[in-house]
Amino acid sequence: MILNIIAAVLISIGTLCCVVSLIGIYKFDYVLTRIHAAAIIDTLGTLCIFLGVILLKGFGWGSVKILLILAFQWITSPVSTHRISRVEVITNPYFDEHCEVK
Repeated sequence: MILNIIAAVLISIGTLCCVVSLIGIYKFDYVLTRIHAAAIIDTLGTLCIFLGVILLKGFGWGSVKILLILAFQWITSPVSTHRISRVEVITNPYFDEHCEVK
């Protein structure tokens, strides 16, 4: 019973983080600020949702698979975010208007 309540709270927090992040993605107008808002989904949102699912499902091989998916996402997400931001910095001729420091 207590595990179900904790799992529901974790999934609710993860869903709230995802909703706030999606609002930020649509609200912001510049690529680098959108990437920052999207990072919330990648880290906090998926962590809370996956932990809640693990608590609901119980510990076993399914939990190991979920943790491996989370680890893979945490490894690949910063790399892809860095590459996208680097391309934006290199190709945007108006980069100085959006950022104070080069």
